[in-house]
Amino acid sequence: MTESEKNEIHAHVQAIAAILYKDTESREPEKLTSLEGIEIAVREQMQNCVSKDIGIFLSKQAREQNLVGEEK
Repeated sequence: MTESEKNEIHAHVQAIAAILYKDTESREPEKLTSLEGIEIAVREQMQNCVSKDIGIFLSKQAREQNLVGEEK
């Protein structure tokens, strides 16, 4: 991964974090008052929003690679 790609990922992660923070703050602001609450909120957001989409992306990539391998 190039330095440019790392910087791009960092910028996107910062944007995602801002959205998820705003969402948690508007729905459950009490979670943002302790380290435990923040950890729970981050875990929930990762499971509900981020991990699911990454998993879907990775499974599509794996299927495409399998299809390409089968064509040989």
